[in-house]
Amino acid sequence: MKKLIVLLFSVALISCEGPQGPPGPPGFDGVNILGNVFEVNVDFTPNNGFSNLIAFPNNIEVFESDVVMVYLLEEQVSDPSGPIDVWTPLPQSFFVDGGAQVVYNFNHTFLDVNLFLDGNVNLNNLGPGFTNNQVFRIAILPADFAEEFDVNLQDYNAVMQILKSQNADIEVQSL
Repeated sequence: MKKLIVLLFSVALISCEGPQGPPGPPGFDGVNILGNVFEVNVDFTPNNGFSNLIAFPNNIEVFESDVVMVYLLEEQVSDPSGPIDVWTPLPQSFFVDGGAQVVYNFNHTFLDVNLFLDGNVNLNNLGPGFTNNQVFRIAILPADFAEEFDVNLQDYNAVMQILKSQNADIEVQSL
């Protein structure tokens, strides 16, 4: 009987309503992290020295302290909903001709990013699979983000997951 009384008393407390109390004090402003991502399609040829200088789009503001990451579209895998892109962080090495190495790499300023091919092979002899229509995704991460969060910047999916979890404005563009 005591259990029944305790149960009824508990239900009565849970279901009670009263007037709304006064609002609490205002909280601190949230962190506003703006990450930007855009994609480029480039060819590496002898005419461009197997290098492409990509200026950041005018609508993306990049600061000297920002972190720039570049990912190579290595393949697309089939899925019933459509192809899924597989992104690999740069630098990315491929071994050809009995151990010779071809490397996709980059460097950057706060104005642009330089994508280039390197390696211990004659780049002029590379086939179009290495040189033509190479797609890169360039991610620009605010410096506060890179210092504040513990994330593997080499892992594109981890970077995007952290940005999304912080309600960051992420804009993916194609040039």
